Amino acid sequence: MNAKRGYLPKDQEYFSPIALATMRLAARHICYLLNEGYELKQAMTFVGNHFSLAERQRLAISRSVAASAQLERRRAKEKMAAIGEEIWIDGFNTIITLEVMLSGSMLFVGMDGAIRDLAALRGSYKIIPETEVALLLLLDTLEELTVKSVHILLDKPVSNSGRLKTLIATLGEGRPYKLDIQIIKAVDKELWTKENVITSDSIILDHCKSWINLSQICLAKGSGPIFKVWE
Repeated sequence: MNAKRGYLPKDQEYFSPIALATMRLAARHICYLLNEGYELKQAMTFVGNHFSLAERQRLAISRSVAASAQLERRRAKEKMAAIGEEIWIDGFNTIITLEVMLSGSMLFVGMDGAIRDLAALRGSYKIIPETEVALLLLLDTLEELTVKSVHILLDKPVSNSGRLKTLIATLGEGRPYKLDIQIIKAVDKELWTKENVITSDSIILDHCKSWINLSQICLAKGSGPIFKVWE
């Protein structure tokens, strides 16, 4: 298996300038349907079939678009800073996005401003060479934000979650904030009731009380292509 997180050789074809133009047109149609009350899955199937989009292209659009009402709610809950506050992090979601960035694989900016990737977790995770650098980037950025405490939640059913927890704890020693790392069964639902959530998961963003776009901050320090599949 290719250890380059979130990369497929056909991505150059799927996201060529011509393909992106078609995807942006498709995204416009999907947004219209979303605003008319259609579910994302229904709209994506209908429009994706019409434009003969590959599954990876559909995934990129699905992770990027939202109805206008959803976008308004997410923007209203977004915070620019959390000095001296408590932070809650969707662990795998955030760490994998940073790994993808450091791997030079494809990232997408959503209509809500969140940075997303195409890496599929599906219960399996392996630590790669970029993992430690990604964790240092995350922990250092949190330190710069001068937060009071950090809770990193990892999904219990995912493989190597214990190894990742140990690595985070090692790299997090001596930080000026309190670091709490938990492996739990339902990370998503745990974050629904929290303030200062760090994630790009759309469902969590729709439910949580407030969120911080940390990946966008980290992106300014890193490298790698970032794509926009909507207009």
